[in-house]
Amino acid sequence: MRALKMATASVALAGSLFVSGLAAAPADAVVNQAGLINVALNDVNIANDVNVGVAAEIAAQLCNVKVGPVAILGQAVDTTGTTKTVCQTSQGAIKLTQA
Repeated sequence: MRALKMATASVALAGSLFVSGLAAAPADAVVNQAGLINVALNDVNIANDVNVGVAAEIAAQLCNVKVGPVAILGQAVDTTGTTKTVCQTSQGAIKLTQA
C-alpha cells in the first residue's frame, strides 16, 4: 500500500512540474526585433523602431538620394548594430542606428 501511495505521489508531482513548465514557456520567450532600426538627425531620433525599408525611405528623402543604397546601409545596421551616416545636411548628420 505504501508503494502505491509513493508511486501516486511521484506521478502527481511529475505531472504538476510538467504542466508548470508548459505554462512558463511563453513568459520565457525572447522577443526578436530583427529588421527594426532608428533614423536620427545628430543625436535626436526622428523615427524609432521602424522597418528597414521605412527607415530607408525617410533617410533617402531627408538626404535627397535614392532609396536602394540607403536600404543596403539599413540592412548593415540591422545586422551588425553599427551606426551608419547616410549624409550630412545643413542641420547635421542623418544616421541609421540599431533599434
